[in-house]
Amino acid sequence: MRSYSEVQQTTAPAALYDKWFVFAVLSIVALGLLMMTSASIVISDRQMHQPFYFLFKQLVYMTLGVLLGGVVIQVKMFYWEKLGAYLLLGVVFMLALVLIPGLGHSVNGSARWIGYGPLSFQVSELTKFAVVIFMAGYLSRRNVEIQERFSGFLKPMIILATIAVLLLKEPDFGATVVVFSTALGMMFLAGMRLRHFVVLFSGAISCLALLAISAPYRLARLTSFLNPWDRPFDTGYQLTQSLIAFGRGGWLGVGLGKSIQKMFYLPEAHTDFLFAVMAEELGLVGMVVVIGLFLLLVTRVFMMGREAQRLGSHFEGFVAYGFALWLSIQFTVSIGVNSGLLPTKGLTLPLMSYGGSSMLVNCIVMAVLLRIDHENRMTRLGSRFI
Repeated sequence: MRSYSEVQQTTAPAALYDKWFVFAVLSIVALGLLMMTSASIVISDRQMHQPFYFLFKQLVYMTLGVLLGGVVIQVKMFYWEKLGAYLLLGVVFMLALVLIPGLGHSVNGSARWIGYGPLSFQVSELTKFAVVIFMAGYLSRRNVEIQERFSGFLKPMIILATIAVLLLKEPDFGATVVVFSTALGMMFLAGMRLRHFVVLFSGAISCLALLAISAPYRLARLTSFLNPWDRPFDTGYQLTQSLIAFGRGGWLGVGLGKSIQKMFYLPEAHTDFLFAVMAEELGLVGMVVVIGLFLLLVTRVFMMGREAQRLGSHFEGFVAYGFALWLSIQFTVSIGVNSGLLPTKGLTLPLMSYGGSSMLVNCIVMAVLLRIDHENRMTRLGSRFI
């Protein structure tokens, strides 16, 4: 005769969501809000005469993102597959609009926003999302062609090249790298032949390298990160200030809110260089916690994708793989830039750094992933999607 605890375990309802995934997302968002507030409080007080201006604005975008995510999570993945091509066409059209004076909004010499003031939106963030959705649909429909013929991956490369040209016109080299790397990774996971992948990867790297050295400011960034102390008050300024933050942090950090580098020494402390402020205030232990949370998040998303493919939902699997690659590439590059391992590029920490467009799109991504997990669980139970 079975014990009461055994009967309770067998009759307990199945979990409705991936608890580790939700834990990772909530932990990253909460820690991000805390550190973003700490990193921005000085500049917010100086510029806006309100120490929590950036926090309030980030909370507004987060609230909008959660509301939008609540709508997106109701959309069956079947519809995303059908709308992938139209979504990509819409993004290409928006990228073209950004380049038109009067419609595109420039910040620090880069025309990456459409609209003006609080209604502006960074189109490159939506571009990453659209590319993943489109590539997932293409890979699920043309999987045999991808695996057997060179034309299988040449076709999407033409589309991606068009997007890259528009992104580089803004210019946004960082988003171009993320988009291309994510697409290549998705094609590799789809079973592309190794020799085809090597040819394509080598070609993409060569093109990105040529683009990196074609513009003087890109070349300066590329060379300055190798020895930032050679010109610490010019091209190496951001990186040297970031490295000072890492050095001051030590094992346990100087304490929350006690960063010196955020006091106008480190530019973009609450956006591109948020991880450096974390390193200074939370130390090595804090950095390990942040990296561990991102690793947990990406691992759970890859597991969602693998489960979807095991259940025969190939589009959903490729979408999950694409989002996992995007998140892992962006947080790896952001951490690498902050620590001086990679050339300085304007990439934020997903779900953590200040940025309305990024937060809105990231909330949509999390909602789509929750939908994929929900459909996986319903499929295993033999139930229809609701």
